[in-house]
Amino acid sequence: MMGVGAVKQDIKAMILTGFAGLVAGACSMAIGEFVSVYSQLDIEVAQMKREKQKGEPGGERSEEEEDGEKESLPNPLQAAAASALAFSVGAMVPLLAASFIKEYKVRVGVVVGAVSLALVVFGWLGAMLGKVPLLRSVLRVLIGGLLAMAITFGLTKLIGSSGL
Repeated sequence: MMGVGAVKQDIKAMILTGFAGLVAGACSMAIGEFVSVYSQLDIEVAQMKREKQKGEPGGERSEEEEDGEKESLPNPLQAAAASALAFSVGAMVPLLAASFIKEYKVRVGVVVGAVSLALVVFGWLGAMLGKVPLLRSVLRVLIGGLLAMAITFGLTKLIGSSGL
């Protein structure tokens, strides 16, 4: 949205871009997560089979233990759905922020403000869940997000103004 907002003041273009980014990003994140977790699952299942065939310690397990191990294996579909949902929630922030503001400069400012607030919240949440220092986590997420928006806006503005 920031890239299109750098070269086009039309609200419809910005909203359409935001929606396309939401769908594309959610799909990309879900597919990447599915492939990654499925690969991890394959490795863990293969390791369990090797241990069972070699008769290594722990290789001979009761049915209950095997069922427990199978239940603790990662689920690629759950991981993909969680990733798509998390991306979609994050992508809704700028989309909703821009949806109701017709004035171009105000719209861009509101998007930056809303996304900055969301980045602070996500940084805080990550710090709480990971039990890591709060300020460092918040600043890392906020600065990373602001840099991404600035680079996208700046490069698109540069390319758009050069007539490419």
